[in-house]
Amino acid sequence: MPGNERIVMINGAASCVAVQGGAGDPAVLLVGSSMLSWPDELCERLVAGGRRVIRYDVRDTGRSESYPPGEPGYSLADLADDAAGVLDATATERAHVAGMSAGGWIAQLLALGHPGRVATLTLIASRPNPPGPVDEDLPGHHDAVTDAIRNTPAPDWSDRRAVADYLVRQARTLAGAGAFDEASARAHAEAEVARTTDVRCAMTNIAFADHGPRWRERLGQITAPTLVLHGEDDPFFPIGNGEALAAEIPDARLVRLGRAGHRLPAHAIPVVADELLAHTAD
Repeated sequence: MPGNERIVMINGAASCVAVQGGAGDPAVLLVGSSMLSWPDELCERLVAGGRRVIRYDVRDTGRSESYPPGEPGYSLADLADDAAGVLDATATERAHVAGMSAGGWIAQLLALGHPGRVATLTLIASRPNPPGPVDEDLPGHHDAVTDAIRNTPAPDWSDRRAVADYLVRQARTLAGAGAFDEASARAHAEAEVARTTDVRCAMTNIAFADHGPRWRERLGQITAPTLVLHGEDDPFFPIGNGEALAAEIPDARLVRLGRAGHRLPAHAIPVVADELLAHTAD
């Protein structure tokens, strides 16, 4: 984790933000859930490649503002405005924006609602539909994911070890047929538990947020050069979702990540870093 985290007020909510790299380097805004969505090695490779990396905890994750279970005090549109607010808070007029998973929804809405702030767009393990039922032409969760969501008992949220165990099981499910490193998953889970105000809310509250109007039909309005990176073995948002994003955003380019599920395994990090550096080059 970067050691320069700070809490700033953005749109009336506390947000934890961290910046790495030279002040004069091109900025890359990484939007995930918590800033731990983005492996340190990836950020270090981007900084070594001459990028200024901005990470932050989205509301309800990490050290940012937390809300009661099932009662998020924000909409998806608010989260997109927060991303623009992070750029303001870091004195960044325009950034290369990368969104992963739910952060991909935020990144899409940022590119549509604040096009002048987005130099390029990268979408990783994302889809053009918000939480809930997917469009009929798109693949939904694999059966193993649906079964895990429905049938895995929730942990005692006050028991940090039990919550970490729960997150490791979830990570194994999200890896699908792709590579999975249990030791790495446990280290990540323990780090999330250690720095998250309420893990239950971090995992579930976005599903209760106001998702606003559909935006899939507006993807053709995105003007930022777009890169889509998607794991071939993603069981949560199967790759057909990435294919749809690449087909519907003008001139977008799709890169398939072999042996990768819904999160970035170690072997994919150098590939993602190289693709991001090339995509964000002047």
